[in-house]
Amino acid sequence: MSQGSFVFTPMALRSLELDEDMLERYKYKKQLASHHLNSYMLKKEARAPPRYSTALPPTVCQDVVVQNAVYTGDLEAMQHLFPRGSTANLIIEPQGGEMRWVATGEGLWSLNYEQELTTPLHITAGRGFTDCLRLLLQRGANVDLAPGGTTALHESCENCQPECTKLLLIHGANANAVSDDGVMPLHVCTSPESLECAKYLLQYGAAINGRTTDEGDTPLHVAARNGLPHHTELYLGYGAAVNKQNEEGLTPLNAACSQPQEVKDLERYFKVCQMLLGEGADVHAVDQDKHSPLHMACKNVNPDIVDVLLANGACVNEMDYGGEAPMHNILKVVCYKVSHHPERIVRALLNHGSIRVWPGALPMVLKHCSESPRTIEVLLNAYSRLKVTDTWVEAVSSEVFKEHKEFYESVFSLVLTPRSLQHLARCQLRTFLEGRVHKVVPKLDLPTFVKNYLLLEYRGYVH
Repeated sequence: MSQGSFVFTPMALRSLELDEDMLERYKYKKQLASHHLNSYMLKKEARAPPRYSTALPPTVCQDVVVQNAVYTGDLEAMQHLFPRGSTANLIIEPQGGEMRWVATGEGLWSLNYEQELTTPLHITAGRGFTDCLRLLLQRGANVDLAPGGTTALHESCENCQPECTKLLLIHGANANAVSDDGVMPLHVCTSPESLECAKYLLQYGAAINGRTTDEGDTPLHVAARNGLPHHTELYLGYGAAVNKQNEEGLTPLNAACSQPQEVKDLERYFKVCQMLLGEGADVHAVDQDKHSPLHMACKNVNPDIVDVLLANGACVNEMDYGGEAPMHNILKVVCYKVSHHPERIVRALLNHGSIRVWPGALPMVLKHCSESPRTIEVLLNAYSRLKVTDTWVEAVSSEVFKEHKEFYESVFSLVLTPRSLQHLARCQLRTFLEGRVHKVVPKLDLPTFVKNYLLLEYRGYVH
């Protein structure tokens, strides 16, 4: 048995079958790409008159000196290595990267480095070596060569290199080239820094509604999912379809709302949703599981998005396939998203007529949401009567009780004290108005503090 190899047990071999299948598919994709490349080159040569045919078939380059010059962007060395009349159509198969288990014989596996095909054009375009890229193009490098499944244009856009993107497009790069993964260059513009690349692509004819092969995403889906307001504005200006659904039934609005968001990302995603709604995005669009944008925004706890969805007519009591309304989604994640101000969402939903928690389940809600006292306060103030028991006390950990002692003492004191007359009057008015609280109360001729009280403003205690 060779060094670095060993025999797997039958059970271990079965566990590796999936990886082996994936390797086989990978090899097949490479063979298919090679076949397509050869076919393309033959057809291109057949179409072009002999006197204009300057492109030579790509050759494999294993020269370390050439590779070092390309990877480091050494223009002087490349000028020496690629003189006039030489070919720049080289394929490089670099060693390194991740290691994978590869079958070497019956029952034997060995660790080998993955090998990815690339070209000098890809390397210089992806690393922003504009002068080196220009030299290669002047030496006749095939601008659409894709031995590894992607073109140099994909590389420059994915790595946010606008000058290289522009240079490739000027030299005839296909703005709608599809990679082996089924994506076009616009689909790999996934960061704020890729905006200039996206602008150049659109100027050179990129399909604004081009879809990925597997997911059916448009560039607008990609921009929305990544919370890119400037990309979203750009694509809408070019006529992007705002309500086109992908294979999972997601519209760009659904995609933006469904993406997990950190506190620093909330504003970006809000701006995206605001723009989409301003262009007529369907607030009632649901995916295959009947999740609406409101369901998703509640799950990811973005209060500003919830507010704008409700302002545009989102239904607070629409159920998904699991029978859950938006209120269920927010309450399940409060303990993980306290810094996102989940109480704002709970308050907004209740003011728009959301269903309330079954009173018998309040101890369970208290247990999971106790780290957000404001959320608990809003929930409890939606009831005229509460049956506080020892179970409520046990639901709040000693650490949380100590941190928010004044608030939870006011809650637990309800076991002996009825709700105030003022609170009962509030509940009566809210019941009468039902789902119109958010519309009617602001118009009442009442002092501001009374209006805020009716709209469940936080006070830090329950009375």
